[in-house]
Amino acid sequence: MTTAPPTPPASPPTGRTLDHPARAEIRLHSVLHALADPMRLSVVRRLAGGAAEQSCSSLELPVSKSTSTHHFRVLRESGVLRQTYRGTAKMNALRRADLDALFPGLLDSVLAAAGQEAERGH
Repeated sequence: MTTAPPTPPASPPTGRTLDHPARAEIRLHSVLHALADPMRLSVVRRLAGGAAEQSCSSLELPVSKSTSTHHFRVLRESGVLRQTYRGTAKMNALRRADLDALFPGLLDSVLAAAGQEAERGH
């Protein structure tokens, strides 16, 4: 009787997978908190007005790297954006379909209001 070779151990996690809330776990208060910060709102505005996915480096913020990381983490953990690795770049995309399904019109209203505020110079 032959025995099967031992199963190799699972490879250790690479740290390249990021946690995101499932659609059903996204909460309005978390989304509003994420969008209330001017830096985070500027990231969302740039994502909404540009390519579907943009790297963190293309969305550079005028703050330290650790503060920038914090802002992106808040946006990801609230369900506002999805982050994935592409090689060494961390790519960001709005979770528009999820947000529109859960909170119809919210993202568009916030983006429109932020645009009007920017036009007024605030």
